[in-house]
Amino acid sequence: MRSAKRLNAIRKLPCVRCGGPDAQAAHSNFSEHGKGKGIKADDKYTIPLCHTCHQWFDQYRGMGRIESKEWFLQMLEKTERMLNFKDQDDVF
Repeated sequence: MRSAKRLNAIRKLPCVRCGGPDAQAAHSNFSEHGKGKGIKADDKYTIPLCHTCHQWFDQYRGMGRIESKEWFLQMLEKTERMLNFKDQDDVF
């Protein structure tokens, strides 16, 4: 599934790893999310990462594949909370 609306919303969020601005929509690197050779994962499996953190994630720096997957799923949950909060009208 491709969703320009979701990707645009993701890019407006801060990086979920460092909090920095200018986030990119980082797709999952895992086949169960639709990733294949030369094929990006489904857009619903995207998180906001700045350029540096995106490289860190894609290159598995400091963690193995299992840890990377666990971290990604935690950040995906955080991203969903951020998107849902952002969509709320006048919280206060």
